[in-house]
Amino acid sequence: MANIAFIGLGNMGGPMAINLAKAGHNVCVFDLSADAVAHVVEAGATTKANAIECVQGAQFVISMLPAGKHVDAVYLTEKSGLINYIEPGCLVIDSSTIDAATSCKVAKALTEKGICFVDAPVSGGVGGAVAGTLSFMVGGSAKEFEQAKPILDAMGKNIFHAGEHGAGQIAKVCNNMLLSVLMVGTSEALQLGLANGLDPKVLSNIMSNSSGSNWTLDVYNPCPEVMENVPSSNDYQGGFMVDLMAKDLGLATETALASQSSTPMGTLARSLYAMHAASGNGNKDFSSIFNMFNKK
Repeated sequence: MANIAFIGLGNMGGPMAINLAKAGHNVCVFDLSADAVAHVVEAGATTKANAIECVQGAQFVISMLPAGKHVDAVYLTEKSGLINYIEPGCLVIDSSTIDAATSCKVAKALTEKGICFVDAPVSGGVGGAVAGTLSFMVGGSAKEFEQAKPILDAMGKNIFHAGEHGAGQIAKVCNNMLLSVLMVGTSEALQLGLANGLDPKVLSNIMSNSSGSNWTLDVYNPCPEVMENVPSSNDYQGGFMVDLMAKDLGLATETALASQSSTPMGTLARSLYAMHAASGNGNKDFSSIFNMFNKK
């Protein structure tokens, strides 16, 4: 079993760290939230006074942080950055969803110190984090991927090698851009049916068994009471927040601009999610975009 330091215990990071502890790994965790730390410690992890103490002696360091600026600061700050305390040969697995440029910057700096690195953002939401069924999109060398895979297997069921450093982040923004477009399209189609007197359960069943079938319709239906155990049937609580989807769509837009790619559907979805967030829905699940198309 491995010695693992885990930094960042939010809605995703906490369950991921718990699954590593359940798998028998020695997991030392740190987060600015004492409650988040306590919850994971109760599940079998240990903790230290700060992140620096956490990573000392670790074979793997995993981070799940909000944005690129946090990843840069945690690892590369001149005196307190973890780059100064992680041992050579250790593998850093950053599962934050951030811009590829920051991932590549951190990877280069760590590699120069003899520290291995992969960017490994995830898909699957909080439910997947709890169940240990996440999908990981990994950027790094083939050797680094093989080194990371046994650890990732304890937290996910689909582990993909997307390419070199930064490729995991590119794959993640492509996936989430498509997800947002599918959710918008599914929401407006269901609302169109409702406005014309159709039962949303019946319409969902028809489309799920026809050419309109897609994940947001079949697994994560945005219309309340069509499915059990999805955020739409729980007042859009839990799941993947609108604010996070808006952030990821911003990353997709930046990526498109950098490569001069045309993403009109993604750009429209970004505008819609920005409006939805600005209307006070930032903390709701992203499927709540369904309400934007309510005729009433």
